[in-house]
Amino acid sequence: MATSLLRVAPPEELLRPLAVPERLLLGPGPSNVPRRIQAAGGRQLLGHMHPEVLQVMDEIKAGIQYAFQTRNRLTLAISGTGHCAMEAALCNLLEQGDTVLVAINGIWGQRAAEIARRLGANVYELLKPPGKYFTLQDIEQGLVQHKPLVLFITHGESSSGVLQPLEGLGKLCHRHGCLLLVDAVASLGGAPIFMDQQEIDVLYSGSQKVLNAPPGSAPISFSERAREKLLRRKTKPPSFYLDMGLLANYWGCDGEPRRYHHTAPINSFFSLREGLAMLAEIGLESSWERHRANCTQLCQGLLDMGLQLFVEEEKARLPTITTVKVPEGYNWKDITAFLMDNHDIEIAGGLGPTVDKVLRIGLMGCNSTRGNVERVLGALQDALKRCHRSRL
Repeated sequence: MATSLLRVAPPEELLRPLAVPERLLLGPGPSNVPRRIQAAGGRQLLGHMHPEVLQVMDEIKAGIQYAFQTRNRLTLAISGTGHCAMEAALCNLLEQGDTVLVAINGIWGQRAAEIARRLGANVYELLKPPGKYFTLQDIEQGLVQHKPLVLFITHGESSSGVLQPLEGLGKLCHRHGCLLLVDAVASLGGAPIFMDQQEIDVLYSGSQKVLNAPPGSAPISFSERAREKLLRRKTKPPSFYLDMGLLANYWGCDGEPRRYHHTAPINSFFSLREGLAMLAEIGLESSWERHRANCTQLCQGLLDMGLQLFVEEEKARLPTITTVKVPEGYNWKDITAFLMDNHDIEIAGGLGPTVDKVLRIGLMGCNSTRGNVERVLGALQDALKRCHRSRL
């Protein structure tokens, strides 16, 4: 009798089997998930307070400490993507009226500034054109002028392909009474970063890039300086879900008995644990070198094809994501569609300030191989023959 009340039929598309094509994901992320990590994520669920899950969380913490090169006790994984970690970092560090200086040379600085404004912070922007990086002199001028509580900067700017130098930046910030917040979503595991040695106060990343896990969990760590700032807050963080004090307890970072905070994405944690385990087995230095070598090979191949790299200085090129200028006479959408349709390869166009200007090719984690470099170069060579506007 109840069925007579139904006015919406079961959707026919859901009565068919799920169909997912096999593609080589060489865009700026996510990257392909290896079988080992797929298997980990496909394990049967356990309860989010089961001791076995808490043990996995402890192993994740240790893996993040290794990947970040930190001994910070306030180290955990946010239940959300890298965007969520960015928001968590800012909403815990900043209170209404606090001053933050945001270094913007691509979309992620723009996003950080937008979030900080929504939090009621006084936001000042330090600007560089996409494809360029900030020097210590650039940063110091901004610190002297604006006297911020926090400096936000992106280590791996995936929209432009820039690798931001970090050496000396933490010391500089602390000399001016400022905390250093670094986005390493696109760079972690692919380029050297030393959280403690470089005196970074808050560092975060994402699961879906070099770690080759599905999107949905985001490593983050707070230094003792940053943790003390959290303890001195006059108001509670505006987000209950992202309150680092509550999350620190759930993750066992505060020495107190663990209490329920939210139902964590257990299978995402299984996958993240396995991605961190694979990075630990390979070793950070080997991973950094592999990404450097394959990026160098890719860049040389692109130059040999007559293409122009977007980031001019070799030392400033992000090893995980290479940007190349869209060649004259081509539409980037035609090129990306051709690779998808004819070679089952994903690369991407620009994002934010680089829209319509670049193609972005990602080589991250297990996708960073000589074979994939040769495969994408061959596919691009084919696209350049077929996609010129004069042929359309």
